[in-house]
Amino acid sequence: MSTFSGIEIGKRSMNAHQSSITTAGHNITNANTEGYSRQRVQLRAFDPIYRPDLSRAEVPGQIGQGMEAQSIKRVRDEMLDQRIVEQSNQETYWETRSKYYMMLEQIYNEPDDVSIRTTMDKFWESWQELSLYPESQAHREAVVSRGQSLVNSIQNRDKALTGIGNLLNSDIESNVAQLNDYANQIAALSKEIVRSKAMGDNPNDLMDRRDLLVEKLSKIANITSDQRDSDEYMVHLEGHILVQGGIARQFDVESVVDNNGYSRVVWADTRNEAVVKGGSLGALIELRDVDVRNEIQSLNTMTMNFADLVNDVHRNSVGANNTTGLDFFVQRPFVENTNGNYDSNGDGVEDQTYAFRFTGTNSLDAQEQIGIAGVMTLSGHAGNIQVPYYPTDRVEDVINRINDSNGEVKAYLDRNNNLVLKATAAQEIENPDFVIRHVEDSGYFLAGYSGILRGTGAENAYDFGTANAVDVLRGMDGEGARAQFAVAPYTNPSTYLEINAAIRNDVMSVASAYADHTGRAVNGDGRAATEIASIRNTKVMIGRQRTLDDYFADTVTNVGLMGEQAETNMLSQNAVMDDLRGLRDSISGVNIDEELADIMKFQHGYNAAAKFISVFDSLIDTVINRLGV
Repeated sequence: MSTFSGIEIGKRSMNAHQSSITTAGHNITNANTEGYSRQRVQLRAFDPIYRPDLSRAEVPGQIGQGMEAQSIKRVRDEMLDQRIVEQSNQETYWETRSKYYMMLEQIYNEPDDVSIRTTMDKFWESWQELSLYPESQAHREAVVSRGQSLVNSIQNRDKALTGIGNLLNSDIESNVAQLNDYANQIAALSKEIVRSKAMGDNPNDLMDRRDLLVEKLSKIANITSDQRDSDEYMVHLEGHILVQGGIARQFDVESVVDNNGYSRVVWADTRNEAVVKGGSLGALIELRDVDVRNEIQSLNTMTMNFADLVNDVHRNSVGANNTTGLDFFVQRPFVENTNGNYDSNGDGVEDQTYAFRFTGTNSLDAQEQIGIAGVMTLSGHAGNIQVPYYPTDRVEDVINRINDSNGEVKAYLDRNNNLVLKATAAQEIENPDFVIRHVEDSGYFLAGYSGILRGTGAENAYDFGTANAVDVLRGMDGEGARAQFAVAPYTNPSTYLEINAAIRNDVMSVASAYADHTGRAVNGDGRAATEIASIRNTKVMIGRQRTLDDYFADTVTNVGLMGEQAETNMLSQNAVMDDLRGLRDSISGVNIDEELADIMKFQHGYNAAAKFISVFDSLIDTVINRLGV
């Protein structure tokens, strides 16, 4: 054993205590640094001078050589970190939904005197008043004026909902950019961490920064992370690899024509759609493509059917100037072709048929038993659905069964008791709204009984995937009474609905009467105005709602309940995350008082080691310089 071994022991002690003091100071200076974990110096007894082998000296026991700083490690609970990462996406998911539903609630809580419901009530009242004074020009002016106010209210709500959709789309694009940035930073840090570990270091600060970025990433999307070995840190998103070691995959956005030009999130390398269900990004995509889209579609459905019902009565009625055949509201047809033919792929050849409404030729009794059986095949949310009917069913039973199904074709009896089939808004983005895509009947309910189709079976089925598909309607071949059809409207009818210019220019064209045998209006006849006013409380087809009042009640209730759900879940997730973060802070957070106490402790150790070296130096000095004097 060397004479100077004591000085080496003291030096190791001083170095170890100095490292401990420096680490404690590092903790204190980073007490307010986001994502920082307190660090501790791992001390161990240095290897003794003799090992138990044949070459060791004949001395009693092993002679200790002091201590050393083995490593500097951060205080971290990895299981708790994983729990926080897995849970963070739910917190931001509900926070995002709550924020945007507050915006939606503000739209539906518009001032009562300008709301759609109020202006529509006034519109019906103006028709009711016109029915009492069918020859009055002033009451016709009131109908047109209140109709214009209603149109303005509908368009204002559409603009407000579209504005939220555009805001959501912008937030989606910014979230994608932020996600890509985080993924790149995590991959770059992983490279640095691997290199540092290869040199035998513990890159605590780098790992803290990486964990912080992973937690921020988990707020954007539903991710999981794991470290399979020291060389490969993995981040997964919905079963797909997002980060693998030093490699980060990227997201991209591309415009979708059938979704108002909104961006679709895709994987940049494969161009496959990226499925994100959690975090702020998942909430934004769901809000834009489901919630807000449903609200806009619901408004369009109400607008389309409301205008169609008013027009159906008005065009078959006569104005005070004996004008007839005018629609009160004007909408834009999706195609100019009278048969609804459309060139879907732009190759110059018409290959689809866009029809909105079919009207049968036969007058039906809602309470009459049909006496026939069969299965109707109608277009549904994701493929066709089947609606059976039986001999004991009444006409009303069959209509209710159609409307209660998951199909996107609905039915009702019009004012002439003819069966009407109408398309609704499509659930899938790739399917067009208000387009009947498929109608088929194995029996005779839609054929001979109601007079919509000219025959039964697949050979007489209507399918929009071909041009001139309306040829399968009854009477289209020139034989017998002809089923009526209407071409589908252009996308988003709430945006461009307006009152017929001919009616605005001459209010006497507002129809309030039915024509007599000469085709003219009879003085004092207000039957048509009464029928239009009665639409207010009539059971009509507007999606799953039965009346217009049902529509307004359901939309307001739905937004309120969804907003309440979002707020409740947000508060619940906030409480859960507060507990988890509090627990992590108690483990990894810096306690300044504790660090100051450690500094004092390590300072005493450092001073003692210095004193030990001083004493040992004095001993050696005596041996070298004074022994033998």
